Amino acid sequence: MADTVIVRECKHGQVRVLFGDILRVEGDLLVTTANNRLAGREGIDERIHQKAGEELRAFTHLIAVERRKSNLQPCPVGQAVTTPGFNLPFDNLIHVVGPDCRRPNQDEFRRDLLKQSFTSLFEQIATVKKRKTLVMPPLSMDIFSYPNREGARMIMEIVLAWMDEGEDPGVDMVLIVTDSNQFLNNMKTVYRESEDRFPGIERTRDYRKGKFP
Repeated sequence: MADTVIVRECKHGQVRVLFGDILRVEGDLLVTTANNRLAGREGIDERIHQKAGEELRAFTHLIAVERRKSNLQPCPVGQAVTTPGFNLPFDNLIHVVGPDCRRPNQDEFRRDLLKQSFTSLFEQIATVKKRKTLVMPPLSMDIFSYPNREGARMIMEIVLAWMDEGEDPGVDMVLIVTDSNQFLNNMKTVYRESEDRFPGIERTRDYRKGKFP
């Protein structure tokens, strides 16, 4: 299970921040923070690949082989690709390659690359039929070493705007799940500082009072 820390009501649905194990959170569509090889060998991406089983590794390997025939990376930074979930309790898995801030050439342009990663993610979500509840980690905040305070603010701004403005994305609930105390503390600070300026309406207190599940 995971603890609900932040709840925000938007025009198209809710956005929640959870603390716990993403693989124990229920939903319709799962997101993983991939690398550009789709190899599933680091951080939460490795755990998700292990849970999905060898069929996922074989599937992403085929994607990589086909892309390299055209001298292309399997999935460049800022891009995303959708695969079946295989042994995961999700029909589909979206692999998103966020900026790896351990690499100076990506760290320099990290804000633009993170925005592009979310744009690619949203485009992929629109192609998936079963997407009412989206479960995702905070992109690039794990082993990719994105500055947590800056990243937490950007994630909230981007996701809340997506759920509160423009066309309905067909998602009723976004669950941003982290198991990092450092990221969670930064997210809490950012939310406390900007709660009245973020899109949507603060509902965390109502949730804790049991006014809705």
